[in-house]
Amino acid sequence: MLIQMLIAQPQMIGTILARTPTWVWFLFAGLVGLGVSQLKTRTLSAVRAFLMPVAMTGLSLWGTVSAFSQSAAFGQVMLVWVAAAVVLAALIGRMAPPAGARYGAQDRTFTVPGNWVPLALIVAIFLVKYVGGIETAMNPGLTHDASYTLTYGAIYGAISGIFTGRSIRLARLALRTSSPVSAPIANA
Repeated sequence: MLIQMLIAQPQMIGTILARTPTWVWFLFAGLVGLGVSQLKTRTLSAVRAFLMPVAMTGLSLWGTVSAFSQSAAFGQVMLVWVAAAVVLAALIGRMAPPAGARYGAQDRTFTVPGNWVPLALIVAIFLVKYVGGIETAMNPGLTHDASYTLTYGAIYGAISGIFTGRSIRLARLALRTSSPVSAPIANA
C-alpha cells in the first residue's frame, strides 16, 4: 500500500520523513550500530550471545501487539506469529553452527564470526514497524483487515524465529563442546 502510494505520489516521501519523530531516527541509528557491530568476529559471554535474540524477539512482539492488539483477529495474528517463529526457529536451529564459531567451555564464551544477517534482521524489524505504522496511520482500518494483520504477524514471527534459530545453533555448539567424552569400557 505505502509503496504503491509512493510510486503514484513520490513527493509524499518528504512529508512522511518530515513527520517522523526525531527519536525514531535515533532509535534507527542505534539499531543499525548494533547490527554493524555484528559484522566483525567477536568473543561474547553466553549471556551476551543470547541477549540480542531475546531483545529482538521482544521488539518483534512489541511491534505485533502495539499494532494489532485492537484487531478482532489479534488472537489469530499471535498464533501466526508463534507458528512462523517456531517453524523458522526449528529450521534454522537444525543447521550447522556458523563456520568459524567456537565455544570455550572453560570461560563460557563464544567466538562468533562476523555476519550481515543480524544487521538485515534488525533493519527488517525496524522497517516493518515503521512502514506498518505509516500505513495504519494513513488507513486505520488496516488494523482490522485480517489478511493485512496476519501478514504482519507472520513477518514479525519469521524474523523472531530466525533470531531464535541462530541462538539454537550456538546453544547446540556449546552443548556439543561441553559434553563429556565417554571413556571406552574395558573388557573384564
